[in-house]
Amino acid sequence: MRPIILGILAAFFFAFTFILNRAMDLAGGSWIWSASLRYFFMVPFLIIIVIMRKNLKPLLLEMKKQPFTWILWSTVGFGLFYAPLCFSSSYAPGWLIAATWQMTIISGSFLAPFFYETVSTEKGSIQIKGKIPFKGLSMSLVILIGIILMQLQQAENLTFMALFLGVFPVVIASFAYPLGNRKMMEVCGGRLDVFQRVLGMTLASLPFWIVLSIFGLYTVGLPSPDQTIQSGLVAISSGVIATVLFFQATDLVRGNMQKLASVEATQSMEVLLALLGELWLLKSTMPTFMAWCGVIFVMGGMVLHSYVSHKQEGPSSNQTNCQV
Repeated sequence: MRPIILGILAAFFFAFTFILNRAMDLAGGSWIWSASLRYFFMVPFLIIIVIMRKNLKPLLLEMKKQPFTWILWSTVGFGLFYAPLCFSSSYAPGWLIAATWQMTIISGSFLAPFFYETVSTEKGSIQIKGKIPFKGLSMSLVILIGIILMQLQQAENLTFMALFLGVFPVVIASFAYPLGNRKMMEVCGGRLDVFQRVLGMTLASLPFWIVLSIFGLYTVGLPSPDQTIQSGLVAISSGVIATVLFFQATDLVRGNMQKLASVEATQSMEVLLALLGELWLLKSTMPTFMAWCGVIFVMGGMVLHSYVSHKQEGPSSNQTNCQV
């Protein structure tokens, strides 16, 4: 239950990302700065946290062992996750992007065969190749139906190209985020805590953000003061608080792909929270009845997905190898 609660809290803070990114776009800000500034602002906050916990040196030593591996999977998990999300905010409302982002639930399930999960036996713990949780995945189809219902409202008002540019990059991000997160969990092997891992991935992804910023400097110029402030808010709420909460939740279920999929399913809450936030803060148009039905489908699919995933594990679920 604790990983699920942490996942829901993470969704609350993640929702600010979609709202503020849309607000910055409506104000004329570039997606390039919305993406890169968040990670630049994250660095000092995370460094202070890790130093206060006296864990900076072990992190740097760990990164020194496999620098290119850190850069690769951090770029995938952070760079190819957040840059496409910000790009899509130029073409679609934040709540629609949040809805499409729930593809990560299905994407994360399809990634299971590429990883190993720990199973307890009479002879001790062994690792076996993960399997796609088809029962949980069938419940994810309910979420997918909800996403489609919400997108139907926008399909009438957007051109095909705008709809494509608002959806396809998010699909890419939905695979990149769980892939990078899980790969880094394998690399860390439980030797680093959540704060260290988030800081390490942020530092390792900086080359990507520096290159993107240089591109932005030559194409759109410097960001406005308002966009800089809003990017700072995103860095604190989503980049630091939400990311740490989500990584904490995934660390608690590391080695069990079914529970990991359940934690990732909690991010469906972002849809409702982003929708309500846009209605309140940005005075967005009220969704149609069909769109509200889609929200209900997404929320219901999340509950069903979590229920089926836990039911599959049976009474032995408490023996899962969970490490912080």
